[in-house]
Amino acid sequence: MKNQFEIEAFYDEACPFCRSEVNFIRRLDRQQKILFTNIADLSFDATAYGRTQDQLMNEMHARLSDGRWITGVEVFRRLYAAVGFGWLVSLTRLYGVSQILDLLYRIFASKRLSLTGRCHAANKSCAVPPETSEVQL
Repeated sequence: MKNQFEIEAFYDEACPFCRSEVNFIRRLDRQQKILFTNIADLSFDATAYGRTQDQLMNEMHARLSDGRWITGVEVFRRLYAAVGFGWLVSLTRLYGVSQILDLLYRIFASKRLSLTGRCHAANKSCAVPPETSEVQL
């Protein structure tokens, strides 16, 4: 089933970096091609999308209008293409540039919780606080 959006992006509203990026893209999305779904919302249920909360928290995910899923840097490429920055997206696909962006994204994604103050030095663990990671029924 095809939906009215070109892409549905799943993002962590509790992450200030993520929230800032989403707000920027929202302002550019004048044709409303993008649906943003907040995975930190208490009512969000990852299993309704065939994913786990951990999968969605560990890497940016998006679902295309035809139902296909994409992850990582490719999500950002599609988001920026949807708001008219296709010329910039094409540069990110160049050999070398693509590999560097993928590497930088993997590093950021692995350190995102720590960078946003959601890691605990005492027990050396990173996690989303219960109030944002559990679905309340």
